[in-house]
Amino acid sequence: MSFENLNLDERLLEAVDACGFTKPTPIQEQAIPVILEGGDLMGSAQTGTGKTAAFVLPILHQIINREPVNKSIGPRCLVVAPTRELAQQVEKDAVDYSKFIKFTQGSVVGGVSYGPQIQMLKRPVDMLIATPGRLLDHMGQGRIDFSRLEFLVLDEADRMLDMGFIGDIRKIVGAVPEKRQTLLFSATLEGPILRMAQSFLKEPESISLTTNTKNHEQIEQRIHWADNVSHKHDLLKHYVAEEEMSQAVIFTSTKRGADELVNQLNKRGQKAAVLHGDLRQSARKKTMDDMHHGKIKLLVATDIAARGLDFKNISHVINFDLPNTAEDYIHRVGRTGRASATGTAISLVCRKDWDYLVSIERLTGKKLKRDNIEGLEAISKEPKNRSTLGNAGRSWKPSRRGSIKRRRR
Repeated sequence: MSFENLNLDERLLEAVDACGFTKPTPIQEQAIPVILEGGDLMGSAQTGTGKTAAFVLPILHQIINREPVNKSIGPRCLVVAPTRELAQQVEKDAVDYSKFIKFTQGSVVGGVSYGPQIQMLKRPVDMLIATPGRLLDHMGQGRIDFSRLEFLVLDEADRMLDMGFIGDIRKIVGAVPEKRQTLLFSATLEGPILRMAQSFLKEPESISLTTNTKNHEQIEQRIHWADNVSHKHDLLKHYVAEEEMSQAVIFTSTKRGADELVNQLNKRGQKAAVLHGDLRQSARKKTMDDMHHGKIKLLVATDIAARGLDFKNISHVINFDLPNTAEDYIHRVGRTGRASATGTAISLVCRKDWDYLVSIERLTGKKLKRDNIEGLEAISKEPKNRSTLGNAGRSWKPSRRGSIKRRRR
């Protein structure tokens, strides 16, 4: 199927072509017709499969081809996203796809000045992209008029649930018109997410394309057993120097760990930058722009970057620390191998990570490939027991390594 088969406005097809896309992805192929027909939708699909375009394109088509319900300046579409990075990515995509039509968009996110957002909200806007907290701040001050709102999109709904935004989402949904088209996207459509969807949506169509989400078949996934943090640094140094990588995201479990790691990488002459929640918005934006333009090879990040960020040239993901939930591992790994591309995910694992590795392999249903580097082999052995280690894993101490010389290739 081509985009022409989806009955989108010619100007949108021109924008899609200018972005370099030739045919729709499965989520786009299935979601766009449903949204064009006006029905509610709850959908899940593997990260990197074009989910944003799956809702932005049909919403743009409807907005430019029908008159608004009234002459107010409030948004006709509201997209709610869990993080400012994801909100800004949605806004960027909206700009790209609307380049040949008359269309306005804006965002209200935390971490930036209120002034420009207040001025933006005083002008007509077709699509407003927002994070829950900042949106409620503006709503509380009476700055947003939802009287002409036609579309509500809840993006990464599972992440918003994990971050404790369910109360905020209920307030937002309660403030918008009941007569609207509601779209919900999530990594999973079960449990609390399904109950939330059923309470917010009306007879929604369900699209689930998450079969490969757990497997990431286009991504080579492997782990390297490490004795301790010092050993992890040795392994990382090897991989950064030896692996053929265009760009990589290196995940740590803490902001302090991310800062320390990026300092070490920069001292070694690597083009590295850090991304975590303590950075000022201007610094975070510069880092993301530098990544998009290839000025940075290595991005050291906490899980704030695990979802929503879309860097097209990420060839590798390296888990310096494993995440404490298996689902976050899936989303971290999904930063590479975007769309139809291939990628490599390397996890550096020691005893303190064992419980997390067990959870990941249980969720994905497969044992991750073990890797070994001559001269950098671990002294300790991987546990044979597949059950979790509990307190034993936390109290274990590796053998002294200072007296052992490792052979280098």
